[in-house]
Amino acid sequence: MNVLIVYAHHEPKSFNGALKDIAVAVLTEVGHQVKVSDLYAMNFKAIADRADFKEMLEPDYLKYGIEQRHAYENDALANDIKAEQEKLRWADLLILQFPIYWFSVPAILKGWVDRVFTAGFAYSKGMSYDTGGLKGKRAMLSFTTGDPFDTFAHNGRHGDIDIVLWPIQNGILRFVGFDVLPPFIAWSAARGSQEIRERHLVDYRGRLLALDRTEPLFFHLAEDYNESWRLRPGIEARTPGQRTMARDECVSLRNAQVLQLGSSLLAE
Repeated sequence: MNVLIVYAHHEPKSFNGALKDIAVAVLTEVGHQVKVSDLYAMNFKAIADRADFKEMLEPDYLKYGIEQRHAYENDALANDIKAEQEKLRWADLLILQFPIYWFSVPAILKGWVDRVFTAGFAYSKGMSYDTGGLKGKRAMLSFTTGDPFDTFAHNGRHGDIDIVLWPIQNGILRFVGFDVLPPFIAWSAARGSQEIRERHLVDYRGRLLALDRTEPLFFHLAEDYNESWRLRPGIEARTPGQRTMARDECVSLRNAQVLQLGSSLLAE
């Protein structure tokens, strides 16, 4: 395979750095081709602005998505964006390596997504999810957490890790067409013992060696939805996003809570 690792950590000696290094070593050892985009070392520009376009369709008013599409179709994207898109075209597998920051990815990695997954290249009208622009490629998250597994359990203080990851795995990777592999998570790596960190590295090596045998996560296909993009009757919700309480139920619950609060205030 051709593997692109997008690495987002400011410290080369960090545990994220160790995970990136072992991925390069293991994947190369078994014959894969590996490229690394080290975003901090590259001083990658995370801000999406006018500088992303060599020419603009409407210079007086920036509509970023429209300008993205225009620039992509007219070979007018900034050179750093074009370079990352070429790596994605080359790659069969994308690995995002990062520490969880505020229940999401670091700003520099979000900026990479904002600028590189351009309209026309990664998504478009009628080109999303199972028909996304990067359909046929695979992607995987590899990341570290500050807190241990129990805090990210379904009844943990932070909430179910599958729900925490839904905006990244579904809203970013699956949205542009990737088949998303189960994530590798190094729980509480910074606070753990040396023995725990070494165990994480051993486990990650095993995950990397089993990539060709790893089944992607399940996501509902377009055919599972009706014309309003809601699951058809009889289709069982099987993902963290669809398994959560339906919006209508949330609205009903919220309204009931408001009415109950109003009643209690009147009673006072």
